[in-house]
Amino acid sequence: MVEYVEKSTQKVDVWKLKTYMCKVKTMDIYTGRNIIVLNKDEAKEHDIYAGYRTKLNFRNKSVIAIVDVSDEIVRPGEVGVFRDLAKEHKLKNGEKISIVHMDRPESIGYIKKKLDKETLSEYEVKTIVSDIMMDRLSEIETAAWISGAYINGLSDDEIIALAHATVESGDRLDLGKKGPVLDKHCIGGVAGNRTTMVIVPLIAAAGLYIPKTSSRSITSASGTADTMEVLANVTFTIDELKEIVLKAKGAIVWGGGMELAPVDDKLIRIRHPLSLDPEGMLLASILGKKKSVGAQHVVIDIPVGRGVKVPYIERGNHLAKHFLSVGNKMGMNIEALITDGAEPVGHGIGPALECIDVLEVLEGKGKGPDDLRHKSLLMTGKLLELCGKVRKNDGYRVAQDILDSGKALKKFREIIELQDGDPKVKASDIEVGQYKHAVTSKVGGSIFHIDNKTMAKIARIAGSPRDRGAGVLIHKFRGDRVERGERLFTIYAESEAKLDFALKALEKLEPIEMRKMLLGSVG
Repeated sequence: MVEYVEKSTQKVDVWKLKTYMCKVKTMDIYTGRNIIVLNKDEAKEHDIYAGYRTKLNFRNKSVIAIVDVSDEIVRPGEVGVFRDLAKEHKLKNGEKISIVHMDRPESIGYIKKKLDKETLSEYEVKTIVSDIMMDRLSEIETAAWISGAYINGLSDDEIIALAHATVESGDRLDLGKKGPVLDKHCIGGVAGNRTTMVIVPLIAAAGLYIPKTSSRSITSASGTADTMEVLANVTFTIDELKEIVLKAKGAIVWGGGMELAPVDDKLIRIRHPLSLDPEGMLLASILGKKKSVGAQHVVIDIPVGRGVKVPYIERGNHLAKHFLSVGNKMGMNIEALITDGAEPVGHGIGPALECIDVLEVLEGKGKGPDDLRHKSLLMTGKLLELCGKVRKNDGYRVAQDILDSGKALKKFREIIELQDGDPKVKASDIEVGQYKHAVTSKVGGSIFHIDNKTMAKIARIAGSPRDRGAGVLIHKFRGDRVERGERLFTIYAESEAKLDFALKALEKLEPIEMRKMLLGSVG
């Protein structure tokens, strides 16, 4: 049945076709978004053009999709539906659905306001977020919102509105009267840096709750979720996460596996290719996710140094103050730490190699990277002080006592078991790629700089994080003296071909800068 709507405001009645029926034609292509293809001439007849949004009605369901048009792929009376949309809604070839021409979302006007340097109200920010979640906005329109925030900035009120809207876009973890609930976050950029996997068992062993949701890798060699997955399952529902945390007080899971702040994932997907990271959106993203798990006390790690997101201390101090200001307005107790991000943390870069670092630190007995141990104890100590568990300046010592006593290792094994892993696993059990190559120094000298991005790139070319045993093991660090022929780092891969790719890439990369020793120089 075709429905017509009369435009009664005009002197001459103009009848505009509003809804029409089509038969589904599925196409075996995944697009990652809701897109349909209409016959070009038929779409034009109904005043629908490429980039327009439509509502698909079928089986008492409604889905919003963006239109593309073609005069070859689909015939009149057909609608092309891509595989991901068809699979999610079980649409079959030949099934009849109605195409509804939708009006422009009201949020587009609010996006234009931000591009015009105006400040948005809480309602306007939440309307934009709602339209993003409902797929009412195209990626171009969402990119315009991100660009407006990047160019013109967001006020604290806009950041808080965005953070709350981020929380409201998905589920929330509610531990009831249990608490206090602690959390930590690193803004990223440092290779290795698996402090989360040490901090969580330390805090949980201290009797405090820390439901840690972590990310997978986007451009790094491994995200915390990728590394933890070597030891245990990381994909759980919100109810399963709650069950684990109530038993062990801590968990390390993949945040993308549940509906916690899902709008943030949509924004990150568009921000990443553009390399846009507006400060306001960064704060709203991080603090919104912390709020969604009920965190009351949060430590933010802001690495500063060459090659990371924050290259200068002045920028780090500004960001730290901003986190404190916005976090406190949202009812969270925030501590921001400026840390050294100039080079990787730990020895390993890649899931399995990072797991070895973590387990060696927890197993104690002088094993494991000193920098990973120290940074983890520092952040744990700050969290213990922040929530009032220990007195100021006692946190590091108390954290070290928990680590040295073996309680953190015992707690980590408990968390691994609850997340369906082997609680008896040891560092020596972790398998790395069987194909390896040691890169040696061509000159004598001292290590001046180890580049995070380049080391991560080499590890990724070798197969990390998809190949868990792939990565880079660093043997020499900043300030170390090196003789010609000494090992600098070893590349691991799970196939000979990927190892060859990494070695070929290394011909054009310079992951380590050295200062040569001068002949005849005096001690």
